[in-house]
Amino acid sequence: MLFENKSSSVEWLIAGLGNPGSKYEKTRHNIGFLTVDLLAEQKGVKLNKVKFKAAYQIMTFAGARCLVMKPQTYMNLSGEAVREAARFYKIPAAHVLVIYDDVSLPVGKLRVRPSGSAGGHNGIKSIIAHLGTQDFPRIKIGAGAPEDKEGMIDWVIGVPSQGERKVLLESFQRAVLAAECIIEQGCARAMNDFN
Repeated sequence: MLFENKSSSVEWLIAGLGNPGSKYEKTRHNIGFLTVDLLAEQKGVKLNKVKFKAAYQIMTFAGARCLVMKPQTYMNLSGEAVREAARFYKIPAAHVLVIYDDVSLPVGKLRVRPSGSAGGHNGIKSIIAHLGTQDFPRIKIGAGAPEDKEGMIDWVIGVPSQGERKVLLESFQRAVLAAECIIEQGCARAMNDFN
């Protein structure tokens, strides 16, 4: 076959959510970006390919061929990048793993879910809209919340304190292990081990 379709070689899409640009680099809203950066670093690769409105790389992770991406669309349009890559590689929603910040969880707390609503998260809202389903696995990492709910936007685009950063770094590491568990053994096992 002259134009053999290599697209079936990718089994999973792992999307870390965040906002592009140095202004947002170390903020709470970029917890997903920071986690997939750690995953890539551990594999000795950089997410430096650009396509699907994302920075990405294809690598072997947890025994599977995975496309690991950071959508470059800004948070509330994350679904555009996820849909483009999932469609191109014919990846079903059940194999689209999304890692992101959750203000309803204490700082650093992990919550693995096989599906669910957006829970007010604009990135997840966008992914649900573009995939046409909420049945995709996700790893939420607690970002904590401000005492004053009025200050929520400033909170999520704010930089965590030094103490929070230490807790978050450990949770990024656990989130990578949770991702590995989801791919190798399924969501139920990961929920049991990491929630």
